[in-house]
Amino acid sequence: MSVGVYQDWIGREQQAEDEVNLMSLGALAATLGHVEPGANEPVPPCGHWLLFNRMVPAGELGSDGHARRGDFLPPVELPRRMWAGSRVCLHAPLYPGDAVSRRTSIEAITEKTGRNGALVFVYLRHRIFRGATLVVEEEQDIVYRELASGALHTSRADHAPQWSRTLEVDPILLFRYSALTCNSHRIHYDRDYAIGVEGYDNLVVQGPLTATLLMDLLRAALPDVQIAAFDFRGVRPVLAGTSLRLCGTHSVDTATLWVEDEQGYVAMRATANLQNH
Repeated sequence: MSVGVYQDWIGREQQAEDEVNLMSLGALAATLGHVEPGANEPVPPCGHWLLFNRMVPAGELGSDGHARRGDFLPPVELPRRMWAGSRVCLHAPLYPGDAVSRRTSIEAITEKTGRNGALVFVYLRHRIFRGATLVVEEEQDIVYRELASGALHTSRADHAPQWSRTLEVDPILLFRYSALTCNSHRIHYDRDYAIGVEGYDNLVVQGPLTATLLMDLLRAALPDVQIAAFDFRGVRPVLAGTSLRLCGTHSVDTATLWVEDEQGYVAMRATANLQNH
């Protein structure tokens, strides 16, 4: 498709409604190895990703497990689709039982050429409301690209972490998170597909799961601060069956976080804006 055809998709909007579910929050806590949250505890920083995940009818799925392209998102012909990053502002806390709505719009679509071929970026803006109150605002980057070819992006952290955690990533963790978010993309659970079709070396860890693990590390390291905003960007695929090192450091009001793979290369970078309770 040409840039001119993509322009017809810019400005499209989609609306959805949901309710913050304590059972789902408890399942997320269990997946992360925590105790079940209380009914009066606020939703954790990445907990809004449990919301508005529509169960697409089987007949409307594409061969990769995602909804067929051309419904709300444009019918990009490049085979790979990834959640490349997000920038999230947490304007007000959410609580179990809150009735919420989300407005999503396609803000921009751009075509680029990277080291491994053609890329198409679709930029979404999500706004989550409780009544008339804007509680969460997110800019999400989806990238479509060609199948694996060429060298992976490689870089190392330029400073030592103040705190870190090593985590063995297994298919059970990926399965549980995919179930929580209704994510049926086959690269997260179908190893033969991930390797044989999309060219990865193993199952791929979900970008939002990796970001959730980083924010979880931050909350454990600095329990007396509130995360007002955060962003993350995936720079290298994170694969199951490997050992990850979750790392972080902070100044007065900002935290810098990153994920290192088994080779010591940075796979994800993130930052967070902090406020005292």
